[in-house]
Amino acid sequence: MEQNVFLVISSDVMGKDEDIGRAVIKNFFETVKATKEIPHTIFFVNAGVKLTTVNEETIAILKDIAELGTEMYSCGTCLKHYDLEDKINVGNRGASTQVVEALNDFKKVVWVG
Repeated sequence: MEQNVFLVISSDVMGKDEDIGRAVIKNFFETVKATKEIPHTIFFVNAGVKLTTVNEETIAILKDIAELGTEMYSCGTCLKHYDLEDKINVGNRGASTQVVEALNDFKKVVWVG
């Protein structure tokens, strides 16, 4: 079931410890997929763009979530910064205007990372 939620992922880890943070962010997406309470849109910024480009473990899960109907975008400026512009494996390139619009259009905007 799609929720009226815009999710912003701002890191490739969840929390401050990188080792456990990688496992936690992966588990977060697995839980989203399992509950089928999917957000309408996920927007990846900063190091979060690595989850849609180079992190094979999260790419597979994110593809499954996208198949359930979630729109996914990776920040174009962030992709350029990390030299990942040609490596998007799930979703599309996005812009900060989408985040600004989401603040008005969505019932909930949630930042994770």
